[in-house]
Amino acid sequence: MFNKIFKLILAGLCLAAAIWQFYETNIGNGIMLILLGLIFVFLYFKNELILLAFLRLRKQDFEGAKKWLDRIKNPEAALVTKQQGYYNYLNGLMVAQTNMNEAEKYFRKAEKLGLSMSTDMAMVKLNLAGVAMTKNRKREAEMLLAEAKKLDKQNMLDDQIKMMKQQMKRAGNMPRQPYGRGGRGGKGFR
Repeated sequence: MFNKIFKLILAGLCLAAAIWQFYETNIGNGIMLILLGLIFVFLYFKNELILLAFLRLRKQDFEGAKKWLDRIKNPEAALVTKQQGYYNYLNGLMVAQTNMNEAEKYFRKAEKLGLSMSTDMAMVKLNLAGVAMTKNRKREAEMLLAEAKKLDKQNMLDDQIKMMKQQMKRAGNMPRQPYGRGGRGGKGFR
C-alpha cells in the first residue's frame, strides 16, 4: 500500500512520461501511461485495501475483512478523509459483534469524518441508535433513528429501522425492576 501523496506523485510521473511518449510519436505507449496514471488517481480516491475489505465483507468473511483493514498501519497518512470514515465504519462493524463500547467509538469517528454515500451514513446512525438503545439512552436512539430515516432516501434500511423502533417500544413497555429490594431471599423478607 502506498501513501496517498506517493500515489499522486506516481500519477504525475506517468502523465509526464506519457507527454514525452506523445512527443516522440509513440502514441500507444503514451495512451498506456495515461491509463496507468488514471489507476493511481483512482486508488488515491478509493483505497485498494478498503475495497478488498468490502469484498470480504460481502461474502460475510469478517476475519478476512479484518485482516485487510489491519494492513493499514497509519490511516491518517495513507487515507483521505472519506476513506478514514470508511475505515472506522468497517472497524465498527467488525467490533460490534464483541465490544459495543469500542464499536461506538469507531462509529462516532466515522460519523465525524463523514462517508460519501448517504445510505452508508444512515447505516452508521442506525448502528449508533442500536448502541444507544442497549445503553438505555432512549432519546438519543430515537434522534439517531430519525436521522437514519432522513438519510435513507432509497428506503434500503426501512425494515431495520422499523424493527429497531418496535424493539424500542417493547423495551419501553417493560416494567423496570428495582434493584436491591424485593424478590425472594432479600434481607427485608420474613
